[in-house]
Amino acid sequence: MMQATASAGQTQAPVQDEMTVDVLVVGSGIGGMTSAVTAHDLGCGEVLVIEKAAKFGGTSALSGGVIWIPHNRHAIAAGQQDSLAEAHDYLKRTIPDEIRRDDMLDAYLRAGPEMIDFLEDNTAARYVSLGMYPDYHSHIPGAKLGHRALEPAPFNAARLGGDNEIVSHSHQLWYMFGRIPMTLTEGNTIQVRLKGWQKMVARLLLRYVVDIPWRLRSRYDRYRKVGGAGAAALYLSLQQRGVRMWRNAPMLELLHENGRVTGAVVCHEGREIIVRSRRGVVLAAGGFEHNQALRERYLPKPTNEAWSAGVPTNTGDALTQGQNLGAATSLLNKGWWNMTCNVPGEPRPRLVIIEKALPGCCLVNRAGRRFLNESQNYQTLVDRLYEAHTEENPCVPAFLIFDARYRRDYIIGPLLTARMRPDWTFPKSWFTEGFIARDRSIEGLARRMGIDPAGLAQTVARMNEYAKTGKDLEFGRGDTAYDRHYGDPEIKPNPNLAPITEAPFYAMKLHPGDIGTQGGLVTGTNGEVLRPDGTPVAGLYATGNCTAAVIPTYPGPGATIGPAMVFGYLAAKHMAGLSQLAAAGAAP
Repeated sequence: MMQATASAGQTQAPVQDEMTVDVLVVGSGIGGMTSAVTAHDLGCGEVLVIEKAAKFGGTSALSGGVIWIPHNRHAIAAGQQDSLAEAHDYLKRTIPDEIRRDDMLDAYLRAGPEMIDFLEDNTAARYVSLGMYPDYHSHIPGAKLGHRALEPAPFNAARLGGDNEIVSHSHQLWYMFGRIPMTLTEGNTIQVRLKGWQKMVARLLLRYVVDIPWRLRSRYDRYRKVGGAGAAALYLSLQQRGVRMWRNAPMLELLHENGRVTGAVVCHEGREIIVRSRRGVVLAAGGFEHNQALRERYLPKPTNEAWSAGVPTNTGDALTQGQNLGAATSLLNKGWWNMTCNVPGEPRPRLVIIEKALPGCCLVNRAGRRFLNESQNYQTLVDRLYEAHTEENPCVPAFLIFDARYRRDYIIGPLLTARMRPDWTFPKSWFTEGFIARDRSIEGLARRMGIDPAGLAQTVARMNEYAKTGKDLEFGRGDTAYDRHYGDPEIKPNPNLAPITEAPFYAMKLHPGDIGTQGGLVTGTNGEVLRPDGTPVAGLYATGNCTAAVIPTYPGPGATIGPAMVFGYLAAKHMAGLSQLAAAGAAP
């Protein structure tokens, strides 16, 4: 690095420091770290990872960490009958023609299994097949009921040594009592209270309590799970290789010289540093979910960054820098949707994934009417919400309605169950700020929450009839395998439908939130950023939520992180001069 000095008696502004690396990765989510470790191992030379936030891991660390990789090694070992051709056919049926790019699908499907093999053979990353987790559009030909999704294996945080607290933990959604992480299987079993849930809770609690050495170091359990485990494993792999990683280091500007991206201006430790890159820059800096101005410009209305569970530092830096260079963009009106609730006093919104699907609840608007199938996948659900929302028929906010039986039997976000957290322990602010309401009658509940009483009473009466017959005549709730995945198998005849009859009754306010945006820079099959005419911006690659999504209709669990990792991997291969597995447009 170089810095100018002033002559005696003179004052001179210091010039920017300067350094050169071979590959610069902007963002430390799982996609960015996959690109960095691949570039290192394929001989690209010196790699530098910069992260805007104070902790490494990005949005993917906060998430469930699942990746959707059809025909992977674990699925094959489990005897899954699947093929890339079946997966491609399924994707063609689920993604509309006008936004589907078959060349990108082909590249993704072919490279996915190779990427998993590479990581598991060469890094600390390990994955477990989710045999019970179905594709999200399970009624469409080509869908599978399991094994296309992989979850990060639990990771012993002691392996990180003193770096443990600079790698993000998972979202509070994935922690029991805010301290003990749960895998997806554990979370589903405990929240729905499926068979064996009490023994599972006891086992997790016992391990936590008796681990005295770790209690002296951290309030969290020793084992990271879900997204936190995936991020920790790749961070460890980069540290073992001596790859430099800077946090609190935002990218300020991309450098573009003679028609090629040659690096970036980075702020690090209070200094602006010109970081030149010989082989390329990989943008993996997340979406624009926490930039309200960009949300207002691109996303459906109403929209509010306060409803987003994404990382607060995701403000669209990669998107705007790419646009400044004339890069093409697409899907800017879409997010990775999820219903969220803003719990007074909590630092970020909670995702509402399982609660809305459980029997004995319904989702209504201000008129007290349902407007969708509550048990469908979260991406499609919010799409349907925005389709239904108008000024005459506002569906934002929406309200989750349930009764005392539901409250007693299931864990409901911060409410837990009635036994775990009785009503009298709720903070007063939950009621005064309109997060929840409670009443002995449906009509009284409606009045407390500003819902039309007659409309809500009529809706609940209909739901009670559907619970008897097992058939939702309005929206078909419980008709698909995905719906039933988060149902209660003890409830008959439909695991997603139960009567709402036992006082007191409750309402919880929800919003159409997200875990990130899914629109951004258009990329090619090697992860290179493209211009509107299809030519690449030389030296510039991108992956993850700063790019236009490859599989935007969320075909299965892990439809965000899976492509982020695959195209980060392919970008590194391209920088290393290795040909892609399949030619663009080739049939799988």
